[in-house]
Amino acid sequence: MTLWQRHLGALALLSAAIFAIFWREAADVAGIWWNSSTFTHCLLIVPMIGWLVSQRIALLRPLTPVFWWPGLIWMAGAGLVWLVGEAAGVALFRQLGLILMLQGAVAAALGEKLVRGLLFPLGYALLLVPFGEELVPLLQTLTAHISMVLLHLSGIRAEMEGVFITTPAGFFEVAEACSGVNFLIAMLAYATFAAHLCFRSWTRRIIFVLLALATTILANALRAYGTMVAAEIWGIEAAGGIDHVFYGWFFFGAVILLVMLVARRWFDRPANDAAVDVRGLAGVPRFAGPEKAVLPAALAIPLLFVGWGHLVGSRSATLSDISIKAPPGWSEARAEGTTWAPRFDGADRRQLHHFSNDRGQAVAVAMGGYERQAEGREVVAFGQGAIDPDSKWAWSAPLPSIEGAKTERLLHPGPVLRDVATWYAVGGDVTGDPRRAKLAGLKARLFGGDPRALSLIISSEERQGGRNAIEDFVSASGGAKAMADRALKTR
Repeated sequence: MTLWQRHLGALALLSAAIFAIFWREAADVAGIWWNSSTFTHCLLIVPMIGWLVSQRIALLRPLTPVFWWPGLIWMAGAGLVWLVGEAAGVALFRQLGLILMLQGAVAAALGEKLVRGLLFPLGYALLLVPFGEELVPLLQTLTAHISMVLLHLSGIRAEMEGVFITTPAGFFEVAEACSGVNFLIAMLAYATFAAHLCFRSWTRRIIFVLLALATTILANALRAYGTMVAAEIWGIEAAGGIDHVFYGWFFFGAVILLVMLVARRWFDRPANDAAVDVRGLAGVPRFAGPEKAVLPAALAIPLLFVGWGHLVGSRSATLSDISIKAPPGWSEARAEGTTWAPRFDGADRRQLHHFSNDRGQAVAVAMGGYERQAEGREVVAFGQGAIDPDSKWAWSAPLPSIEGAKTERLLHPGPVLRDVATWYAVGGDVTGDPRRAKLAGLKARLFGGDPRALSLIISSEERQGGRNAIEDFVSASGGAKAMADRALKTR
């Protein structure tokens, strides 16, 4: 067996072991690529990485592969990222940990010189991680504002409420699918690949990628604006059909073509340029180690972190029945107005009560309690909380915070407006910041804090007091933290 065969065999063994140990993450990532239109382009990134590696094979073959000790540090860092995701219930970190672990396996099995020669394909693999959907609210809002400017410049009368726009032709929502996030993420992958192939200068590469992303955002706003103009001319149903065909079959390709044609005059990398400069990769490899030591350690590292993850994830605490009581000046009432209910998947306890006062204000108060957080049972997760994806309620706009809560406005066809304030009680901390709640859950699971968690959501229709009614109810109840503490029986 040649030296290269031995090292490639070790890499294949390590990779197979990592996929077997982290099979859940691998299956989740593949499922997202296949089922989510936002990340379908990742199915193309895999063969693109293979092509990038194939361009380097002949250039890297003269180098000597070694088993590399620092690769174990890389793998341990990847395991730590995975553990953070496992403890905090953040799938993005678990999936990132998988990709970093595979990169570390390449480093441990092939050595420093080969890693430097494969640096771009290895780095490009990070785009296989499904990320970016947290940008949807920002992109929705940005698209709506740009569309409004264009409509007014065109002389079309329009009014905006959050991400909803009303024109003489009808009522339009800049929905999640219209935010352009799938277009933006795909453009990032394409622009990064093109920048590497077409430019030598790092300054030009960075400027090209940034301008490509900016063009994408503007183009998506133009598409939304064009749909509303088409509705003025041909009617709203015809405009919807035109939008889907135009966006799906022509729009993305047209924007890519425009970006490349504009940037072409600044290309500074010849078509026949070597895929990688190997002149600085000669010499004796540093920190090389014996196979019988490095390879077993590389196999043990993922097992160690998975074992740690199972240990910290098994803790739970009893959650007695949570209760919601009417504060002074308020009394329990029947639900009125458009039906609304939050979503608490996997919750061990759920409560939803309605209260009103003699000033005509009315609120709905919901709680979801968890004896412990885990996959599919988290206070902060996509599709959880104030907006049930299966309902007709949709996010409209952010609002000024109420006592640190995540405060926002929802809209139901009608239109009906509802203001909502959300708090998370995790590890003794009460916050409206989803990131802070995740960090509190991570701290509690890793260092032995209270594993219980609570989601507290208070909402009110605009005609029933809206944000002001929520403020008054929270104040009468002694504050959000006092409500959460009473529910969790911490005082």
